[in-house]
Amino acid sequence: MYPFTYTKAADTREALDAGRRGGRYIAGGTTLVDLMRETVEHPDTLVDISALPLREVTVTERGGLRIGALVTMSEAAAHPKVRSLYPVISQALELSASAQLRNMATIGGNIMQRTRCTYFRDVSADCNKRDAGSGCAAREGFNRTHAILGTSDDCVATHPSDVAVAFAALEASVHLLGPDGERRVAFADFLLRPGSTPQREQALRQGELITTVEIPALPRPLKSGYLKVRDRQSYEFALTSAAVALHVRGGVIQEARVAAGGVGTVPWKLPAVELHLVGERPSESLWAAAAQQAAVGAHPLAHNGFKAELLKRTVERQLSTVGGTK
Repeated sequence: MYPFTYTKAADTREALDAGRRGGRYIAGGTTLVDLMRETVEHPDTLVDISALPLREVTVTERGGLRIGALVTMSEAAAHPKVRSLYPVISQALELSASAQLRNMATIGGNIMQRTRCTYFRDVSADCNKRDAGSGCAAREGFNRTHAILGTSDDCVATHPSDVAVAFAALEASVHLLGPDGERRVAFADFLLRPGSTPQREQALRQGELITTVEIPALPRPLKSGYLKVRDRQSYEFALTSAAVALHVRGGVIQEARVAAGGVGTVPWKLPAVELHLVGERPSESLWAAAAQQAAVGAHPLAHNGFKAELLKRTVERQLSTVGGTK
């Protein structure tokens, strides 16, 4: 681990001042500390923001939900409003990590976590995300767990967050505070596809801080849920996952929100699946037909071609679980 300085911000102003000078924000530290220990990350200054007042979960006037950036994963998953309004979020959080990590890790930190690509974490391997311009060892290496959607010549790493898949499906937004004031970014625009600049992973500006994640009000009744398919049942990252939210009225699907994880360089919204569902009556044949659209545009690598079919089956299963057949 490289030497660094540590400061604890007493309030938002102190945090922003330190961030503007190049400090890296840290709260639970469940990802950044690991990366520092492995010498993947070596920030000069850590700014502890755990004392900031960003720990509330509130219902908006229109019936949406705001989750503070410093709410822990376990707190968010157990919150009665999260569980009742958007169970897909609670389920995604509870399937994300061990209980010990969920008690430490925050919502803001979770969506900011970096890839679990083994080549990114191996400082002897070429990785454009870690060292821009060095190459991507995963493209020609063992890439069974890597992305099949949103990849580029420079990067094929997946985004590891489960709850980010739920946020993508629900079309959440991220509220930011920085030296230039407040701004709001659609979740779809917050996490960036690699393109030719894989080292830039979020749409954050220098010194900006995540304050809340907001989920918009969606029509009721709304049924939602999260399915994660992985190599082992406990504490493992997704091979594929599916977040589904359906609004059914009068026996017809009025709105559908679907996103996938484990297969994309970012949480992957599935508009073709959604379009196939809206205006139709729930049925097993509909779920199967819609799920066939899930892997449109996929570009499998040498060892992960199975993910395209697994993604279709994962989406179909979760559509059936959430939507039923009546």
